[in-house]
Amino acid sequence: MASSDTLAVVFAHIEANGSTFLDRLLAYLRHSSISAQNIGIAEVGALLVEILAKIGLETSLVPTDGHPMVVARWQKAPGKPTVLLYGHYDVQPPDPLDKWLSPPFEPTIRDGRIYARGVGDNKGQHFAQILAIESHLAVHGTLPCNVILLLEGEEEIGSPNIAGFVEANRAMLRADLAVTADGPRHASGAAAIKFGSRGVISFELRCRHAVRDVHSGNFGGVVPNPIWTLVHLLGTMKNAEGEITIPGLHDDIEAPTTEELAAIDALPLDIEAVKHSLGLTRLDAPADRPFYERLCFRPTLTINGFHGGYGGPGSKTVLPNEAMVKCDIRLVEAQDPEDILRKVAAHVTQHAPEVEFIAADAGMQPSKTPIASPFTAPLRRAFVAAQGVEPLLIPAGFGSLPGYVFTKILGIPAFVTPYANPDEANHAPNENLTLDCFYSGLRTGAALLYELGQLEAP
Repeated sequence: MASSDTLAVVFAHIEANGSTFLDRLLAYLRHSSISAQNIGIAEVGALLVEILAKIGLETSLVPTDGHPMVVARWQKAPGKPTVLLYGHYDVQPPDPLDKWLSPPFEPTIRDGRIYARGVGDNKGQHFAQILAIESHLAVHGTLPCNVILLLEGEEEIGSPNIAGFVEANRAMLRADLAVTADGPRHASGAAAIKFGSRGVISFELRCRHAVRDVHSGNFGGVVPNPIWTLVHLLGTMKNAEGEITIPGLHDDIEAPTTEELAAIDALPLDIEAVKHSLGLTRLDAPADRPFYERLCFRPTLTINGFHGGYGGPGSKTVLPNEAMVKCDIRLVEAQDPEDILRKVAAHVTQHAPEVEFIAADAGMQPSKTPIASPFTAPLRRAFVAAQGVEPLLIPAGFGSLPGYVFTKILGIPAFVTPYANPDEANHAPNENLTLDCFYSGLRTGAALLYELGQLEAP
């Protein structure tokens, strides 16, 4: 069979089995797997082992200190590259349930979209990868390249065990590149390849002064107010010009390359539409900072929640005795979570020694792969073959994924190829995936395997 026909017959198989593939995805989505509550995790892990073994992959459920990893392998293409396909089978809690138009674990199709918790993040996307593998095997009895599939059960709780797992299983996970199908396409709806993701740390600041709340008239101006203490501390961490002012926080940041700057310049952007969709009159300061430079190359300091004092109806003239604030910092290459946490803690001690600093966890490192990677071209060809368009190239994804375990532990390039629609509402009620995105993702996954199979192993 001519090489040009090899992929065409796989595409034909996908089209002929589209209805069956959709039914199987819906069946998969009915199984809840909420990592934060340990609901359904063991059952879905076992289900995946059954599915993957049935299609011909050597599959195992590997325990960790938390939820297990599903590892599946097909390595019968000597001389060809090995791709590690990452995804996660855990999902977010579905709350608030009253905001769902249909039950979150009873997948429903409305107006060309599948509505279910986890359909976009990440079950629909990694299931498309699984079906792409199955389609190649069904048509040709073989795969164009070697494949390792790694499905995690803890991504939605910060992937606390994946680094240790990858470190301990380097030989089992040895590959030439890693590809993650996760997240939404570009906001314009265009297909995209992302070359990394930002890291993240989270922390709390707690302040307690008096042993109890006191009367704001009898003690105001005498008893220090913990809310004001935190407000003043936060003001020393980020100024009104939008600059993060924690000493040393920017020290290790890698400047963007010429190729990366050219890539963000090529990204579609309608700032007025962005503001309109969010009901904004302005962007965050500084006003002159380019939009995609903010999202790809700059760290952030975000106040996630501020709690203290009275928030009920009417007024209550009380001076609270305690307050707390939750924050996160998104990290860019090559910031280190532990180093940044130490710098934040030192800043707190210097400016407000009465405030308790509590790190939520060790955080997640950023990751980045050069746009000039030799695997960029075959990935681009895969998108063109499957979707008929050149994908946008995004130097770093805006959220956080554990891609650093591939770039920093395994030492291989890692890419993110989002299949979901921009308005997938992941982590929110009425999470959805369009049927078009599901099928185009399936085709793209099949084309990816084919294009990698045209290469010789590095």
